[in-house]
Amino acid sequence: MPDPFHILIAEDEVLAAMALDDFLSFKGFRVTVAANGVEALERYSNEPVDALVTDLRMPRMDGQTLIREIRDRDARLPVVVMTGYLTQDSDLKDDRWKPLEILSKPVNPRVICATLNRMLGLPPEA
Repeated sequence: MPDPFHILIAEDEVLAAMALDDFLSFKGFRVTVAANGVEALERYSNEPVDALVTDLRMPRMDGQTLIREIRDRDARLPVVVMTGYLTQDSDLKDDRWKPLEILSKPVNPRVICATLNRMLGLPPEA
């Protein structure tokens, strides 16, 4: 059996991070959680991941800076952004950030899982 896909979650809201960790782990992903962008970048540096799920507003390093830092190392890493603060003129909507999906908070873990499945080439859930 192949190794499960490794997902890095960068989310400063503890309950949201725990709920997403539990759901994605139950669905067969290997999950690493970080409470902010600096911690997420450290964890990524220690062990590469297959996808990043990140909030935009976090302490110590915001999600957009985190994405930029990780994309300097892996330009094609799938990224799912969870936010309630994206403006219409955000440059995250630019094609240079792809593969990237933006989901508005609050986000149902099932939607995040379905988005990850699609981005990682996994079959959709029944």
